[in-house]
Amino acid sequence: MDGLVVVDKPGGMTSHDVVSRMRRLARTRRVGHGGTLDPMATGVLVIGVNRATRLLTYVIGTRKRYLGTIRLGVSTVTDDAEGDVVASVPASGVTDAALADGLAALRGDIMQAPSAVSAIKVDGQRAYKRVRAGEEVALAPRPVTVSRLDLLAVRRDGDVVDLDVDVECTAGTYIRALARDLGAGLAVGGHLTALRRTAVGGIDIAEASTLDALEQRAPDVVGLPMADAARRFLPAREATADEAKVLSHGGFLDPAGIAGPYGVFAPDGSLVAVVSERDGRARPEIVLAPA
Repeated sequence: MDGLVVVDKPGGMTSHDVVSRMRRLARTRRVGHGGTLDPMATGVLVIGVNRATRLLTYVIGTRKRYLGTIRLGVSTVTDDAEGDVVASVPASGVTDAALADGLAALRGDIMQAPSAVSAIKVDGQRAYKRVRAGEEVALAPRPVTVSRLDLLAVRRDGDVVDLDVDVECTAGTYIRALARDLGAGLAVGGHLTALRRTAVGGIDIAEASTLDALEQRAPDVVGLPMADAARRFLPAREATADEAKVLSHGGFLDPAGIAGPYGVFAPDGSLVAVVSERDGRARPEIVLAPA
């Protein structure tokens, strides 16, 4: 029961709602998730069970991929369809060439200001709580990388323009902020109306299970055992029996020249630890040898 579960999160649930459901299905309190999805969003939510919760920090930092729909011509307080409308500007005059230029400006290494209605803390309090209390919140821009921002379809309906996009980006990128910034760059405003996460690292939506399907399998819900999960998200190093023993007790190994962090595996294939190399030694970040 130590491993990862790939859930196809339904719309209308928070990521914490999914964690709560998984605690019941897996019959353990040791459950966490590897990267929040907004309630409106659907798709890949990686859940860690028991000792695999310690791997989630490496899941959170991986690249993500999404399919989304951006509506130009309407701005909302949350930058998505769940917030109140704050401005409407006819977008019917936005040309295809202008759309291409606007999207191009958001590709690559960019500075992005997260949505004000986010879980980022400002002076110890979540930004969204400050916004809901009537405060003006402006979060500092941060570097992100958008390696893919492909336009899949354009639908024009009166004063609004809907764009279907395929996005691949680094951790910490807000897709609703991309919608906001595209609309701002085109001087018509914009917000996100739909979002589906299709991949987290090397895990694709095709591997995800619905909560109803997991209910039928409970409590045998783990899809990726510990060792398999680590190999999906981290480089691997094979250890000898002696090396595995040293590492399982918190000791260090000689460096192997692997860019870390990486997983170290015992001869039987089990995951011993996640290691990084510094100061001429391979030191464990976390030890995961079987109890």
